[in-house]
Amino acid sequence: MKILLTAKGTNWDSKMDPRFGRTEFFFIYDEETDAIETYDNRAIADEAHGAGPKTAQKMTEYNVNVLITGNGPGGNADAVVKRAGTKVYVGAGDMTVKEAYEAYKNGELREA
Repeated sequence: MKILLTAKGTNWDSKMDPRFGRTEFFFIYDEETDAIETYDNRAIADEAHGAGPKTAQKMTEYNVNVLITGNGPGGNADAVVKRAGTKVYVGAGDMTVKEAYEAYKNGELREA
């Protein structure tokens, strides 16, 4: 299973980014292979409109099964995420990436 976490950095100790559309980085963990991929999403900060759907579209390129974030995607982005079949878990905004992953594994995050 591939899990995408919205993050402010590129390692397990990075703080989570509570935003989805304007998240700084994707931190993608593949549970089957133990591989980590990251994607720098900071260029989206310059977008005046449509950051959420653009980020959601980029996310679909990684074929992730689960999205873990702070607040969840907004309306238009949520539609893209749902079409992709990705499950969304929220409530991880004040954690590190590692803490958010562990909270997800322990069933402590809310499914959006």
